[in-house]
Amino acid sequence: MKELVKKAHIWMDEYMKSFYEEDADVMLGIRTKEVHTGYVTSYAKELAGHLQLPEHDVQLAELIGLFHDVGRFRQWTLYRTFADAYSEDHAELGLKVIQELAFFDELSADDKDIMLFAIGNHNKKVIAPAPDKRHLLFAKIIRDADKLDIYRVLEPYLLGEKAVAFSRQAVNYDKEAFAPGFVEKFCRAEQVDYTEIQTLNDRILVRLMWAYDINFAWTMRRIREKGYLLRVEERLPQTELVREGIARLNKYVDDKCNSADLPMDL
Repeated sequence: MKELVKKAHIWMDEYMKSFYEEDADVMLGIRTKEVHTGYVTSYAKELAGHLQLPEHDVQLAELIGLFHDVGRFRQWTLYRTFADAYSEDHAELGLKVIQELAFFDELSADDKDIMLFAIGNHNKKVIAPAPDKRHLLFAKIIRDADKLDIYRVLEPYLLGEKAVAFSRQAVNYDKEAFAPGFVEKFCRAEQVDYTEIQTLNDRILVRLMWAYDINFAWTMRRIREKGYLLRVEERLPQTELVREGIARLNKYVDDKCNSADLPMDL
């Protein structure tokens, strides 16, 4: 597995660079996902180590992190957008790319299946029913690693012109507006489908809702240490309902951070 991981890193580096162009706008998207890939790969590996997984499984988590967004590069080239709603599901596109790779066949059948399941579910509203606890574990690891870095990626789009430009789904940029029922779902600690987003505030509030989908205390501690949630909270209109939802969220975050991630028995 160690040699396969080395080979995968070399391939992925060459693959990402194959999308380089002279156009600065194109390169902004490619470089954003290139850097994101590096962070998520590192986080997935670190989280797997924190969970005291065997070396083989730490390397498998690293592979999943490395390839989790491989579909983004083809998506950006074909559609010039990272919005799945305006192109195609980037996880499903990534699965097609992965299965075209010759060295993918060097994985065991079980590792292949886990990798495809985890990557296929890393961007979904909820994880599909898993065949077993190993599949579920790796899906949770990559979802946490991905969200941890997505907070960093999206920080520049919290306010101002960048926020409006980024939020293609938002049709209402009123600083006080939310879609009907959106804040109520936040107060109930629910997740939403991105098709429900109607305003810029909805898109910002979704970032707080993600916290309820964090699986491990390790991840939540990193999110809190970096101050991501606090800066999102500060960008929202402080209505009574929003404050109620934030109070509930902060208690949940505290409880999660004070909990323990037990070593995985697989």
